[in-house]
Amino acid sequence: MSEAANPAGDDPEAYGRLALTVDVVLIGLRGTRPAALLLRRSEPPQVGLWSLPGGFVRIDETIDAAAGRVLREKAGLTGLHLEQLYTFGALDRDPRMRIVSVAYLALLPERAFADAARNGAGLLSAIIDVPWAGEAGGPVVLHPPEGSPEPGPLPLAFDHADILALAMLRLRGKLDYSAVGFALLPERFTLRQLQDVHEAILGTPLNKPAFRRRMLDRGWLEPTGEREAGTSFRPPELYRFRNTR
Repeated sequence: MSEAANPAGDDPEAYGRLALTVDVVLIGLRGTRPAALLLRRSEPPQVGLWSLPGGFVRIDETIDAAAGRVLREKAGLTGLHLEQLYTFGALDRDPRMRIVSVAYLALLPERAFADAARNGAGLLSAIIDVPWAGEAGGPVVLHPPEGSPEPGPLPLAFDHADILALAMLRLRGKLDYSAVGFALLPERFTLRQLQDVHEAILGTPLNKPAFRRRMLDRGWLEPTGEREAGTSFRPPELYRFRNTR
């Protein structure tokens, strides 16, 4: 490109300023429903609205490092696998200035998700209501957990409803051909628990024999030789994920 076509040349001072943030989508199951961890905003802008854990990227850290720091400081979590979800850069997404956000996705087993909601300062485990079928895409609605004094649906800050909607679309798209669903399970699980995960993410009931046959045929499951404790009648067999990569 010539200087005539690019008057700014290579001078960074000739361009406007923008800021970079990260937002972390933390998804788990609450009963048989998908849920996400949210924080209520206590500072402007949009005080009182609910948001994903997030923050600005510091000048001396990478984007991945910033996501790990946000996870640690705002959710009290470390060691999770974070996957970049998408970069959100609408011109009007933040009223303060031009801010681009890199969204990350992390999945938690049910117990770890419940512990994070209980131990994280101000974290709320909000139920994700997905009103569209399959991979049609579209908006999602967040509701407070049952018994919460918080009225619903929850008002979300910035474009965080769009971020959560894309996270659910991504999960639905990857669930059938990848091992992503196992990240929502404990290390040892029953076939019923595995089916519960798929039904929660897909938002639809599945045929039990067909689902189990498909999972077993893929070679993803390794029997542990153990059975679930504390159940009546014949306790179900426990499996673990077999990493075939």
